[in-house]
Order: sequence, then structure tokens, then C-alpha cells
Amino acid sequence: MNFQGIIVGLAVFLIIGICHPIVIKMEYLWGKNSWWVLLVAGLAFCGVSLITKGTWAVILGAAAFSCFWGIHEILSQEMRVLRGWFPENPRRHAYYEKQRAKYPNLTKYPSHGNLHGKKALSK
Repeated sequence: MNFQGIIVGLAVFLIIGICHPIVIKMEYLWGKNSWWVLLVAGLAFCGVSLITKGTWAVILGAAAFSCFWGIHEILSQEMRVLRGWFPENPRRHAYYEKQRAKYPNLTKYPSHGNLHGKKALSK
């Protein structure tokens, strides 16, 4: 029997599960400008994936692109914090208030298409 697909699937599931709280913690501690850490990690995983063979290469590639997706998520996480969906770092309260002033139309429970504070398109 060939278990490679199941192993890769389980590894990707765990990678995504690990990346989610890492993104939340990074935004909380350092803000959205910590996105470059995920970029460096993603590039490192890509590099190692290129010189690795077999199942490990696939798993490392999945880790790389999970880091790249984390860049998008860390930027979105700030908007979630501004809406009050996630706790803000009290040491960065002044920064969050300044950001909230930039987006006066932020609502706590917007439609799905209004995630980034943009005006919703009416149909």
C-alpha cells in the first residue's frame, strides 16, 4: 500500500493548524509589519524543498506556501483586531486607535465582502 498521499495530507493539515495561531500571535506581538518573517520562512522552505527528494519535498513545499498565505492572513488579522474580533495588544493601543481613525466605516459584523474595510458593492 502507498501511504504517501495520506502522510502528505496529514502533514498539510498540521501545518495549516500550526500556522493559524502563529499568525495571530505574530500580529499581536509585532503587528502586521512582521510579514517579512513569514516571507523569509517561506523562501527558506522553498529552497530546502528544491534540494530534498520524495515526500519531504512536498511537505516542505506545502509549508512554504502556507507561510506565503500567512502573509495575507497577517494583514487581514489586523483588520479583525480593529473590529474587535480578536484582542489587541494593550501596548499598541495608540496604533490601533490611529488605524481605526483611517477606517471610520469599520463595522463589527460586516458582510463577508467587507473584510478589509472597503465599501460593500451593492447589487
